[in-house]
Amino acid sequence: MTYLDILVLSIALSIDACVVSFSNGLIFTRNSRKSSLILAFSVGFFQFLMPIIGGGLASSVNKYVEPYEHWIVFVIFVALGLNFIKEAFKKEKKEEKLVCYLCFKYILLVSLATSIDALVAGASLAFSGTKILIPAIIIGIVTFINSLLGFWSGYFFKKFPTRNLEISGGVILILLAFKVLLESLKII
Repeated sequence: MTYLDILVLSIALSIDACVVSFSNGLIFTRNSRKSSLILAFSVGFFQFLMPIIGGGLASSVNKYVEPYEHWIVFVIFVALGLNFIKEAFKKEKKEEKLVCYLCFKYILLVSLATSIDALVAGASLAFSGTKILIPAIIIGIVTFINSLLGFWSGYFFKKFPTRNLEISGGVILILLAFKVLLESLKII
């Protein structure tokens, strides 16, 4: 695999993280620099780690995860999206509740959901005979950068009322979930 191939793969794998970061950028009002860096680092790290795991466990992981990867991503993104929308309709919101979007559980779920395809890609790279470390580093760096770009793009759309932003972020995640599902079923 050439470096250009790896770069194209990295961009493709980072799109989910970019879209999720965009929806988070719409929501965060405080500590935006810290939030964007935590989110970008986490998804970038998982995008780096998963191809290594996938490559190391290529034969056993690929046959179990690949048939269900779209369903796993679908369920996680729909759950996160519905949570965003539910939070938008709560009558009283405390500022601390918004910070929970950056709690460990949320970051872990987002990072896992956006990197499952990287796990399978790592297995595929291993099957093709490509050494995995350099592609994994490139994938992680590209995802980190795209996540930051996505977050700050969403952050600049903050001229809308907060409720609308949270609903928009939730809808984006749900649409992304359906896109992943439809692509896996080869409908689009």
